[in-house]
Amino acid sequence: MILEGIALLWIGGMILGFAAEKLRLPKLTGMIAAGLLLGSVFGLLDDSLMAISAQLRQFALVIILLRAGLSLDVASLKKAGRPAILLCFVPATAELLGVWLLAPPLFGISRMEAALIGAVLAAVSPAVVVPRMLKLMEEKRGTNKQIPQMLLAGASADDVYVMVLFSAFAGILAGGKASVLDFVQIPTSILLGGILGAVCGLLLGIFLRKRQMRGVLCTVLLMSLAFLLMSVQTRTEQSIRISGMIGVMTLGMALAAKHSDGAKECASHCGGIWTAAELLLFGLVGAAVNLESIPKYGGKAVLLVVGAMCFRMAGVFCAVLGTKLTWKERLFCMLAYTPKATVQAAIGAIPLAMGLPCGDLVLCVAVVAILLTAPFGAWTMDYTAGKLLKQAKQLDGAAKV
Repeated sequence: MILEGIALLWIGGMILGFAAEKLRLPKLTGMIAAGLLLGSVFGLLDDSLMAISAQLRQFALVIILLRAGLSLDVASLKKAGRPAILLCFVPATAELLGVWLLAPPLFGISRMEAALIGAVLAAVSPAVVVPRMLKLMEEKRGTNKQIPQMLLAGASADDVYVMVLFSAFAGILAGGKASVLDFVQIPTSILLGGILGAVCGLLLGIFLRKRQMRGVLCTVLLMSLAFLLMSVQTRTEQSIRISGMIGVMTLGMALAAKHSDGAKECASHCGGIWTAAELLLFGLVGAAVNLESIPKYGGKAVLLVVGAMCFRMAGVFCAVLGTKLTWKERLFCMLAYTPKATVQAAIGAIPLAMGLPCGDLVLCVAVVAILLTAPFGAWTMDYTAGKLLKQAKQLDGAAKV
């Protein structure tokens, strides 16, 4: 039944993705719609598939993060500098603040419950942002000012920051308390994940060069290490946090620095795997959406999500202040940082499962955020990149003239 469900998601995602493209919408809109119809509406997806849905979504996320790491140039990322660091936490903090201010008067909840909702909303979706930034890097659009590179890196670190805050706020509402150590773990999680991934990538590069191993086996070995890095995050989260997502990205970056030819082949293979993984990822995101949670809070939830997006865009604007970006490039950065999907699908139902009074509201807001912002963010990136960002080739040509 699991294989049947995967086949239905693939076929449905391809058909509706093609239909979405015909309507000049992002393909992921059709993929999410396929999951919604197959799961929430018609109930054609078996419970056994939904039971491993989180692991399958994580598999797809690992593939796209690997592609990102293999394609990122460390030198270009260094040039991005301060804005790249600020994008890791300033937009998420601004959005969380917005929800903290807006949610209590809208829903009559406490400030701490609003903070929990803010932590769920504040994570940007790497699965939506990263593929588009990779495409821009291939087209050399915006790369003269390292725009895709800094957005790509920030989107992954942003999630680590938000997940730690979510755990702390959920613990407080469940009757526990947050310590200073909980918040200290944000930078240490990113640092440890980066170090572990870099060491693994360098060692893998040395091994592959000595063994002259290339091709599919090289990619399989790289993916295996990436999966192990994600498992380290799970196994150590009760004692010390290590960001598996950052580890996966730095694994790819370190391999590219040590063994560039092998890294290019791995990036090509990961691109092929992503074609199938993308259909599965967004189909399962759609299937995870609980439409029954919308009617009670739907209208107010839409207002909250839109208001939170405005705060987030203001946070992005602040993060890129003092740079040489034009107003068009700043607008693109603000739009590119809006989509939600993977994190909200993963943690939206946790407060309800914990028995928290605000659990149903948190789930509703997460669902509305996915349905509104994932298509909106993807569409704005796809259809404004050509208008708001310049290609490096065009700039070089103009300089020669």
